[in-house]
This record gives sequence, structure tokens and C-alpha cells, in this order.
Amino acid sequence: MKFYQLERDPSPRYTGYLNAAHKWGLPGLEPCPTCKCGGAGAGLEYPCVDLSSLPPHELKKLSDFWPVPLKEIERLREVVRPLVPPGAMLEPGTLFGPLQGTGVGYFGQLDLYVPWALCLRREALERLQEAGVRGLQGCPTRIRFRTKHAPTLLELQMELHGQFHPDCLPPDLQPPCPTCGNDFLTLPEPIILDAATLPSEPDLFRLRQSGTLIVANERFVETVRRLELDGVLFHELEVR
Repeated sequence: MKFYQLERDPSPRYTGYLNAAHKWGLPGLEPCPTCKCGGAGAGLEYPCVDLSSLPPHELKKLSDFWPVPLKEIERLREVVRPLVPPGAMLEPGTLFGPLQGTGVGYFGQLDLYVPWALCLRREALERLQEAGVRGLQGCPTRIRFRTKHAPTLLELQMELHGQFHPDCLPPDLQPPCPTCGNDFLTLPEPIILDAATLPSEPDLFRLRQSGTLIVANERFVETVRRLELDGVLFHELEVR
């Protein structure tokens, strides 16, 4: 099985732009007393997760992304855990709820509105599912367009699977921080995936070791090409 990285098609015809954000999220982390790292990560997004049933005082905290102490991050993780999918990673900066805001321009059938998040037109998602692509979960967005023929965009919520092959990681990579769990890992160049950790399905997923990396298998890529769906390019990744 071959695996591919997605890239937004740079063709000038794709002018689509979203000024949008998710409704809720885990706040950033204050600098850790052990490793001194803090802030928030990107790529952990659960747009189908509805937190509206939580008490108002908790929703207020989940709407403020200002950094908080580790103990508060740990507490908020347990607040949202019953509402998220099994196996979800809940790191500082994890986002929940529908993407909401405004949009302008022309979008392809698939669109990486940022490198780590994928939206599809509704008709594209339906065609992929009808063609047998597995594990696609489209979440409604609340995007407002000032045009009569606005696209209906759905954001994909993706599972986390797979790891990098050790051959592409720095030999001096530090072990994760024992206090906050920070793994000090940046996206390697070149990327090599560990074959033993990759799933047979779903056909599109985030890499568990680096949630900003969206990976498609050859079933997904071949189906997109056969259906002539536009908006993204695919680059084959090395697998060992």
C-alpha cells in the first residue's frame, strides 16, 4: 500500500479563503517548570464534537485560549473526554466544534484551507463515500459567503494513526518531558513512515506522531483522481 501527503493546489484559480475558527478548544499551556516549553499545538481538530452540553462556566474556559497551568489543562481534558472519540489526543490547542466564520473566492472540490485541515464540498464527500472510500466523517461548517452560489463545505474529522520510521528522526532526539509530555519533535525532512504502524483503513488520517500531517492511502488517491476531484495535490511518502 502506498501513502501520500496532501498539498493545496497552488494554481491561481483556487482563490478560496476562510476567515474562520472553531468554537471551542483546550487552552494553551503556560511554560512547563521542567522543560520550559509552552503554548499550543496545531493539527488536533474534532469539528464534529459538540461541547454545548457542558456547564456555561466550563464552556467559557474552553473558549479562552490564553495559556493556563498544566493542572488546568489536565482538568479540562477530563471535562471533554466523555464527548470526544475513543483514542482522541487532547493536547493544548486541541480544537472542537464547527468551523465558523466567513469565506470568499473559489474552492476546489477538496481544499486544505490550512495545511493541517481539509474541507470538502458536500458533493465531493458524497461521491467519495459512494465510491467506497472508507472512514470519511464530514462535519458541517458555519461559513457565510456573500454569493448566490456558495459552496457547502464540510470539514473532515480524521482519526490518528501511524508513526515516523526511526530512520528519519534525529539521533539526538530528547525523550518526552516527564512533566508535560512535550516530545520535542518537529516534522522531519524527508518524511519516512513506519509501515508496521500504518492502518489498512481509514483511507485518510492524521499521523498520530504529528497531527499536522494528513496522510492518504492509494485507495483514496486513486479514487480522487478517477472522479477528477480537484483542489489538492498528492506526494508519495517513503514507507519502511
